[in-house]
Amino acid sequence: MSSSSSSSSHSFLSTSSEAVPAAHPLALYGWDADWEAEFVPYAAQNLLPGRVVRVDRGQCDVVTPDGTVRADTEFVVPRDPLKVVCTGDWVAVDPAGGDPRYVRTLLPRRTAFVRSTSSKRSEGQILAANVDHAIIAVPLAVELDLGRIERFLALAWESGAQPLIVLTKADLVPDPTGLSYLVEDVETTAPGVQVLAVSAATGEGVDVLSAVVSGSTSVLLGVSGAGKSTLANALLGEEVMEVRAIREVDGKGRHTTTTRNLLALPGGGVLIDTPGLRGVGLWDAGQGVGQVFAEIEQLAEGCRFHDCAHGSEPGCAVLAALEDGSLPERRLESYRKLLRENQRIVAKTDARVRAEIRRDWRLKGAEGRAAMEAKRGRIR
Repeated sequence: MSSSSSSSSHSFLSTSSEAVPAAHPLALYGWDADWEAEFVPYAAQNLLPGRVVRVDRGQCDVVTPDGTVRADTEFVVPRDPLKVVCTGDWVAVDPAGGDPRYVRTLLPRRTAFVRSTSSKRSEGQILAANVDHAIIAVPLAVELDLGRIERFLALAWESGAQPLIVLTKADLVPDPTGLSYLVEDVETTAPGVQVLAVSAATGEGVDVLSAVVSGSTSVLLGVSGAGKSTLANALLGEEVMEVRAIREVDGKGRHTTTTRNLLALPGGGVLIDTPGLRGVGLWDAGQGVGQVFAEIEQLAEGCRFHDCAHGSEPGCAVLAALEDGSLPERRLESYRKLLRENQRIVAKTDARVRAEIRRDWRLKGAEGRAAMEAKRGRIR
């Protein structure tokens, strides 16, 4: 990162900080009594507390009581990719005087938003740490992809953060009735999650969203062209993030945000803006999937067999709901797809899960052979 970009980040962080006076210099960024207690042993070492606002090639910008400083992460380079320094982390950093200054340790994370990388090794990648709200931006400029929304939600629930779906570019749906139907569709897809229709262009819904995220840490997620940077500017009250027009032919956008940035909000709290995500792979998100499809999990409790796969078993409450129309087929297929994907990811690092998958394959193979033999016997 260039020195100009570093000074730019310091300028908008400082400007936003002045909007809300606080007793502790880091209170605006989420510092509280619990973090204070965690930091006691590092304070005794004369280290400074700070929150990571940007990470770039082994270095990071950290906001501290003395301002925003540049620090090297050389001393916290673990083998586990999920333990690298990430935007949103609270850290202990060297005091002034050192050149370079180093991040000495990470404080234990309260939450972490993790996805699977697109590499063949399928490693986990942490996108943001210590997040209270995961804002999933869904553009209304193109047809809703409910399956993608469910995928984002599974990761959000698994992270420990509270998901929030924001339907961006609501001004592109001039018919109030049509907009209401779209909101209802997403609400059905996202039980227990607040859904807001927002237009950064007209200001519709921005005040409600600001009130929801005020005083907390929020991460802004979505695909390219979802309007995240425009939404971030609306919440910040100034043009901080660069915005590019989307392609008219397919509604897709280019990556405007290229790094994950932690930005102080005028009303208190912070926002982590992220680059558009092309792929959203699950990473050990079994509980998150269950939360997204809570109604299916509840139905499954009424199945005759406790290990019912909801395929062709007798007394399956899930299949009964499918037949009577109370459970949409799309919803069940999406549930099955995410469970299979998550199981494959977990199996790569868990021998017990791998053994269970092989056992299921053998059982299904035996059942298939038995069915074929029975069929042949009837034909003879």
